[in-house]
Amino acid sequence: MNGRNDLPERLGDLISRHSPQLTDADTRLLDVLMQDPIRAAMENGKTVSFRAGVHPASAVRLARRLGFKGYPEFRTFLQSSLLEGGGDFESPAARMAARLVRAEDGSLLASVLDSEIAALQQVRNSVSDADIRVFSQSLRDCRRILVFGRGHSAALTSLIALRLNRSGYEAVDLSSQLHQIEELLSTLTPDDVVWVLAFRRPPPLIREVLEIATKRGARTLALTDLRCARLDPAPEHQIAVSRGEPGESQSLVVPMTVANAVILDLAAIDDGRSLQALGAFRSFRASSDLPL
Repeated sequence: MNGRNDLPERLGDLISRHSPQLTDADTRLLDVLMQDPIRAAMENGKTVSFRAGVHPASAVRLARRLGFKGYPEFRTFLQSSLLEGGGDFESPAARMAARLVRAEDGSLLASVLDSEIAALQQVRNSVSDADIRVFSQSLRDCRRILVFGRGHSAALTSLIALRLNRSGYEAVDLSSQLHQIEELLSTLTPDDVVWVLAFRRPPPLIREVLEIATKRGARTLALTDLRCARLDPAPEHQIAVSRGEPGESQSLVVPMTVANAVILDLAAIDDGRSLQALGAFRSFRASSDLPL
């Protein structure tokens, strides 16, 4: 094949196009590939042939029948599909495999760091100080803050609520209080803020929390990635950031960096409330006999 533009989007399309030329050995190989295309993208032709129970050269012959110069080029096609998030590879396992493919020729740690740095650099270009200030002003002027997320974002809601509480704000991590979520939401008032975090696809519970908050007049904030940029109902204020390109590590550092900037800006505008609370907490911890 001459270039990327010549490559079909899916492995299934490629098989359909060349099916009249395929042999029994090809079929056995393709069965193995289609059962686990993620693994196929990571293995060489000899290994795939062994798993299919065919001659080691069969993978090379299959690749040539499909229009490639050899199995390495076919494997590159599989890896490209993996990295670009094609229909054959849309799963958590595929995303992890894609990161392994990217790191194959170098350091895995360096690959992850490069991905994080690139994602953080995009934040510099897409999020302004004004965006941060809108969030911090909303938090400063409220009675109580309910922070909510599901999946990976729930780990961040716990840290955000912890930092806000230490800064002297009443913050509740709804993600860890699901057994009391109805009681907590039923007491929402227009003086409260609901801050949701959502990545990739908003779970139904996120929508329900936003609907309840909106009906009760609470202010709503959302920190999301670009794949989850559309929320319904729409929050009053939203910051949407890229957590990494397809096939790259989907950063949790990026949204936590934005949240940290909001909390730091909050300390800059709340007339010493955060600094006094942090000082009082430090003094308490130093004098406490609690086995922390």
